[in-house]
Amino acid sequence: MQLYHHPYSIDSQRVRLTLEEKGIDYTSFHLNPVTGKNMNASFFRMNPSATLPVFQNGEHKIFNTIEIIQYVERIASVSTGAENMTFSGREVTGWMHRIQQWNPKHFTLAHIPDKYFRSVSKFLRRVVMARMEESPDLAGAYHSKLQEVYDTEDKLKNSSVMIQDKEHLLRLLDEVEKQLNETTYLVGDEFTMADVMLIPVLARLVLLDLEDEYIGSRPNIAKYWIMVQQRPSYKKVIASHFNGWRKYRTLWKTWCSIHIRSILRRF
Repeated sequence: MQLYHHPYSIDSQRVRLTLEEKGIDYTSFHLNPVTGKNMNASFFRMNPSATLPVFQNGEHKIFNTIEIIQYVERIASVSTGAENMTFSGREVTGWMHRIQQWNPKHFTLAHIPDKYFRSVSKFLRRVVMARMEESPDLAGAYHSKLQEVYDTEDKLKNSSVMIQDKEHLLRLLDEVEKQLNETTYLVGDEFTMADVMLIPVLARLVLLDLEDEYIGSRPNIAKYWIMVQQRPSYKKVIASHFNGWRKYRTLWKTWCSIHIRSILRRF
């Protein structure tokens, strides 16, 4: 089994948390979307949307995050032979879809210093054009990705889009806060795949230095956040890249790659 992913991708984090929680071995392929590695022709032919993660088991490929998680649950059941293993029920699945509906992309980019965002956006445009030149048979799909980069730039200039993203997030967090007033985890007193979906959202807020505003102001979520950070899966999947000084190492490595490749014009 292979997983194409990257620590920057919230959906990649969700799938990796699931794999760790279920104890499933897999082969890891890192594709940094900020440096355009997901635009490489070999990956692009497999997944023209260039989104992460992609899970592959033999010839079977899955691109949807929730579908991957549910597939991993089934694999875990078969691997362990546990007849009494429970799968995500209706309430868990409902929370999974509710959390998935909030797209962190524009919210994240809006909280990145403008000079860095502009540099990355310009770099990605050049990467897409370089890949288009190398693989003319994929020109149509690459052109769509190039347009997507321009559309993202336009949306970040639209204050109404930013307001809608923030309001959506606030509604979600308020629902979570209310739920955690009744239960230890998001659905009951046991850790579920609903928690797998939520944890990366909280981690992203912390990474953007928004913990006090969005987490600290909600006591139930704040308590929950402290608790889930103790899980081995969190420590391996997220903390190893973004806790403390590690986040500077992770971000600096990416920024240096972009800067050097831009200078050398190696896109």
